[in-house]
Amino acid sequence: MQLNVREAACLLAVPEKTVLRWVRNDGLPAFKINEQYRISRSDLLEWTQARGIPVSAKLEPASTAIVSLADALKNGEVHFDVGGTDLESVLNAAVETMPLPEDVDRDFLLRVLLARESLGSTAIGNGVAIPHVRNPIVLNIRQPIISLCFLKQAIEFGALDGIPVHTLFVIVSPTINTHLSLLARLSYALKQPAFSDAVARKASRDEIIACAGQIDTMLPAHTAQTGAR
Repeated sequence: MQLNVREAACLLAVPEKTVLRWVRNDGLPAFKINEQYRISRSDLLEWTQARGIPVSAKLEPASTAIVSLADALKNGEVHFDVGGTDLESVLNAAVETMPLPEDVDRDFLLRVLLARESLGSTAIGNGVAIPHVRNPIVLNIRQPIISLCFLKQAIEFGALDGIPVHTLFVIVSPTINTHLSLLARLSYALKQPAFSDAVARKASRDEIIACAGQIDTMLPAHTAQTGAR
């Protein structure tokens, strides 16, 4: 569903001029119809959650299925010393490392991830980025995947805080709702001391997944979709 500026402002409880400023200056995805901006609900939720901006419950995904952060990390695994010296080579290394189904075209996934970065950095600050595809359905993934990649060296990622990125959470999901739910849950997890500390010190795979499991027990289905507030 597409929203106009007034509807988006209402859902975010901000003035319309703030939404316009975000569109024109801060990378909020939008397009024009008859000289009026239109904003995708999914794009708006993704953009606001990545920046910790509170939204109305009316904006959240309709699905009530619980999306497990721990299971997604198990599907994608935790990878250490992922190589690369710039954004493209790092994403290429991450894609090559991910345990993807055989029928997934890794070159296509890389192109889609790079296209997403060209629209605006997925770096969320403090050296962390969450690369993902804008339309998860195109990859025909059956299970949600989050691959946690600790980079061999930090790289410039266009983060708003200017800190080079050293940690990637690469998300690939079977549906848009699953993707948004995982993004919300991950955003919430990164604000919790136990999980964020385990990630910051590059703890073992088992410890990180155990911390993710604790986050899952804290969040019922509805909270899992709103946890990034």
